[in-house]
Amino acid sequence: MSSPLSKPQIIAHIQKSLNYTIFDSKWIPCSAKFVSLGNFARGTGVMQIYEVQHGEAQLIKEVEKPKPIKCATFGATSLQQRHIATGDFDGNLNIWNLEVPEVPVYSVKAHKEIVNSIDGVGGLGIGDGAPEIVTGSRDGTVKLWDPRQRDSPVANMEPVEGETKRDCWTVAFGHAFNDQDRCVCAGYDNGDIKLFDLRNMSLRWETNIKNGVCCVEFDRKDINMNKLVATSLEGKFHVFDMRTQHPTKGFASVSEKAHKSTIWQVRHLPQNRDIFMTAGGAGNLHLWKYEYPAERSKKDSDDVDMGVAGSVNLLQNVTLSTQPIASLDWSPDKQGLCVCSGFDQTVRVLIVTKLNVV
Repeated sequence: MSSPLSKPQIIAHIQKSLNYTIFDSKWIPCSAKFVSLGNFARGTGVMQIYEVQHGEAQLIKEVEKPKPIKCATFGATSLQQRHIATGDFDGNLNIWNLEVPEVPVYSVKAHKEIVNSIDGVGGLGIGDGAPEIVTGSRDGTVKLWDPRQRDSPVANMEPVEGETKRDCWTVAFGHAFNDQDRCVCAGYDNGDIKLFDLRNMSLRWETNIKNGVCCVEFDRKDINMNKLVATSLEGKFHVFDMRTQHPTKGFASVSEKAHKSTIWQVRHLPQNRDIFMTAGGAGNLHLWKYEYPAERSKKDSDDVDMGVAGSVNLLQNVTLSTQPIASLDWSPDKQGLCVCSGFDQTVRVLIVTKLNVV
């Protein structure tokens, strides 16, 4: 019988109260610094850089922006530059050099409405091929951007004429395991999940999980698609096994109702793709481990391969706040270090222990 202490523990290492609403927080790669982004009550945007020193988060830099900032990614930058790409409430995609964050190094009016979600690939040594950024917006479109190409997107995935535009809440890159292949997954307010194949510029797969899709993430961006987690409004999440696609049944999945309210975020541990954390609307975090089945595929009655879903085990959970935790980011460099922020205007640095023994 294992004692409770042999399980991973989620420890709130640093808590910092802020004077604005935080929408996203991200570790700066290869550093002990993180960026916190959001909006002041007066309606302007804010970007802050903190450094973790001696158990404190020290504010290093603060810049005010004209528009509130909703989301950010380092996924398309090099480790040398470490430029952050952000999406704001006015539909702008900006890329900032954090050494001189006053003026963007790249700026484009990406969408007609708020940029809800952003992801990057091809940077930080993760994912083969060119650096690219994907944005998803309330205007119903998902757009692909090359930071080296100004003004116009590389691809625009939008509803065909006559189709209703759904609010796109979340986007994520995956399948970037060689120079040609790459996929984008998008989740919408009506429960739709769409998988776009960027190599063939086609819709590869779609499904509906009956509830608004708050967050989607592949367990790794830079491998042949392995798993995809999608979280939803009603406290449920789904794990899809992306290795075997059946012509009619699609991908096998397992679902778990973990939180009593919306699951805002899911983030896989960079050092172990089978461990992930979900962040909930009641201020709680749940740490999960995915267990693979004995065999990941089987033949159906027509002798066609179909996937077999595994199971998820809860490793640990903790309640940090009474308000939703809306962003979560694992440190890419230090296993178990993570930054999260919520609508209680607090940013927290957490330490998750014993991740190497689960």
